[in-house]
Amino acid sequence: MGWRIMSIYLSAILLCVSAENKPNSPYEALQQYKFPAGLLPEGVTSYTLNESSGEFSAHLNGSCSFTLENSYELRYEPVMKGLISRGWLKKLSGVSVRVVLLWLDVVEVKRNGESLEFSVGFKSADFPVENFEECPRCGCGFDCGNGDGKVGVLGNWLSS
Repeated sequence: MGWRIMSIYLSAILLCVSAENKPNSPYEALQQYKFPAGLLPEGVTSYTLNESSGEFSAHLNGSCSFTLENSYELRYEPVMKGLISRGWLKKLSGVSVRVVLLWLDVVEVKRNGESLEFSVGFKSADFPVENFEECPRCGCGFDCGNGDGKVGVLGNWLSS
């Protein structure tokens, strides 16, 4: 009888400890996996994360897009999915970038030290992590009239 009570007590403690480690938001979840919160736009309404398989999804109320440097447009679909592990997002869906006239799906993001490598499959480009510390806003991205100078996060996407 004593062992049964002890077992229930230990299970309750483990449940509380694991609940404390669960991120409260998708932005916190990104940070737990060593990514900056600004990989997602403001306004994510819900998310799921299976910590054992790495499967995740993030949900917006609708599509979200904005232009950077007057040449690159990013588009987030209402549902973004993929696999996440420490420093690596792969099998992504729901995020694309427009370069000239083409929409290209961002399929992978890797963290390499203080850089993020974005891949559209056949081409990749590196950008400083610090460019993604703040979350972009739908419609205006990082240049929302606040004068903080956070424009041009994607730099030269295909010229590198």
